[in-house]
Amino acid sequence: MPRGDKSKYTDKQKRQAEHIEKGYEDRGVKGKEAERRAWATVNKETKGGKKPGGSGRGKSMDNSPSKKGGRISGKKTGRKVGSK
Repeated sequence: MPRGDKSKYTDKQKRQAEHIEKGYEDRGVKGKEAERRAWATVNKETKGGKKPGGSGRGKSMDNSPSKKGGRISGKKTGRKVGSK
């Protein structure tokens, strides 16, 4: 299996990476860098490829990167304005 091979990733993980990549591109990150960051985020959340092939137990998902992104992106719009 060559480096960068995506055969062990599920369809859901591939969809997630595409969606995350589009978000990075919307924020001005260029093509290959957006793809690299998207897969890094998917790996951080899902802990790598999910398709069977190795021994051992499954791995749980960690949604903290997504939560962090949601908190950061909503900072300015969600702020309450105090009355004077």
